Amino acid sequence: MFRSVLLVCAVLALGKGQITEVSQCSGNFGPRPILTVVEGCRTPPCELPQGQNVTISMVFQAPHIIQNMRTTVMAFLSFLPIPFDIGELSATCNYLVNTYCPVEQGELVVYTLPLPIEEFMPVGTQLPIEIRILDDNNVGVTCSRMSIRIVPPISKKLGA
Repeated sequence: MFRSVLLVCAVLALGKGQITEVSQCSGNFGPRPILTVVEGCRTPPCELPQGQNVTISMVFQAPHIIQNMRTTVMAFLSFLPIPFDIGELSATCNYLVNTYCPVEQGELVVYTLPLPIEEFMPVGTQLPIEIRILDDNNVGVTCSRMSIRIVPPISKKLGA
């Protein structure tokens, strides 16, 4: 129990105390995480600045022993899923905060994804996305679904 409280506190500190409201994913890609924190977002649509990274953290419990995991991001235009290539960021085990792979069954896992919001994504675009974590057998481990809106880049303050 104490370990669970520490993990939740660690993720809240990463997200500055804002747990993001997320939904169940559209397919059988695993349960929602115990909690999800999208940097700067409590209630979707989450505003993601064009051309910058947004940090997404998730806490989930491993349903079984997992040797390796990969993350996929899907955007949805109506009901059409469109994969968003995140390249080397798809290696989930490289972004675990409190543990490493292999992960034991029942282990609480903190995962942080520095998701790039590409410059080609038009400002004003609003759509749902799913962040899916799959094991080596393509079985869903956990999945978060949320609505996002692309906003103009946040300008950096001079002298900061």
